[in-house]
Amino acid sequence: MERYRCNDCEKEYTITPTLWRCACGGVFDLVKVAPTIDITAWNNYPNSLWRYVETMPFTKDSKTWEQVTMGEGQTPLIVLDPQEPNTYVKVEYMMPTLSFKDRGAAVLMTKAQELGVSKVIADSSGNAGTAIAAYAARCNIACDIYLSDETSPKKIAQVKAHGATIKQIHGTREDIAAAAQRAVEEENVFYASHVYNPYFYEGTKTYAYEIYEQLKGAPDTLIIPVGNGTLLLGAYYGFNELLKNGLIEKMPKIVAIQATNCAPLANAYQAGDTSAQAVANSGTLAEGIAIAAPARSKQILEAVRNTNGTFMAIEEGEIVSARAELSAKGFYVEVTSAVNYAGYLKYSKGLEEKIVIPLCGAGIKSK
Repeated sequence: MERYRCNDCEKEYTITPTLWRCACGGVFDLVKVAPTIDITAWNNYPNSLWRYVETMPFTKDSKTWEQVTMGEGQTPLIVLDPQEPNTYVKVEYMMPTLSFKDRGAAVLMTKAQELGVSKVIADSSGNAGTAIAAYAARCNIACDIYLSDETSPKKIAQVKAHGATIKQIHGTREDIAAAAQRAVEEENVFYASHVYNPYFYEGTKTYAYEIYEQLKGAPDTLIIPVGNGTLLLGAYYGFNELLKNGLIEKMPKIVAIQATNCAPLANAYQAGDTSAQAVANSGTLAEGIAIAAPARSKQILEAVRNTNGTFMAIEEGEIVSARAELSAKGFYVEVTSAVNYAGYLKYSKGLEEKIVIPLCGAGIKSK
């Protein structure tokens, strides 16, 4: 029987469709042992993130994903520039809804389908909402997405196109999450949260598996943007599973990037704190990582410290110029994705250091 465990008080719960947070307010992890990885089994599955389904906590005979998948995953890993042969970009915007959030949404909505869910609610700065809406449509599950009234119109149009009901909220990202959570409790429905539901991370961990296959090993360093930490934690979990199976010799160092104008995690790291204090978002172009009070801050800080990583904060002008530089190399990314490259440009890399940077969302998603 699959179970949740609170990351704070360690109380365990049987998984149900309406359970999303511990009674103490803590976030859930899945109760599981590290999977035994049989890389010879991967070729038994389609060339998508579902190559790795045997590492995910689904029953052995589960085929639900076959009706849900849209071929997500297996995004290209490309040398950024011939002058920098050890730096790679992983083009995550080559996904069904044009962002890396499809990794988590595909797996989370597959789980929702297995649980017999008829409606989901999610909140998002845009990309996760689009991904949940698309996969909810695949599952014929009703879907409400809570978004800011300042979200990029292009992202709103995407969500709407998939048939989801949009609830636009005036306020901070935290206000939007609170509104969605109130609705979840009032309607007693499934909270398809990319922050709270640990099945989302079973999807984003495939980012690590793919890099392992593409590089035939692990990179030295992962540069990853962080707001709520969905990609950062997924990458950490995925490489940790590879390490425990003896497939890699050491964890890549995680260099986490935040926008200076909304950097609670970078602040906590610099102060030596184990969790982040909420900050006031003073306004950043990087809407996708503008999270003033990340619910999994303790886990994110642990992951970075456990890999001997660090945090970097990026100014608004650096974001704009980094986006232009990436475009000049042929990569048109949304503004939030440019934060990663701006971080890379400031990072003091070693001569032979192998670095991977995700290009998280497509440029046409931005305002």
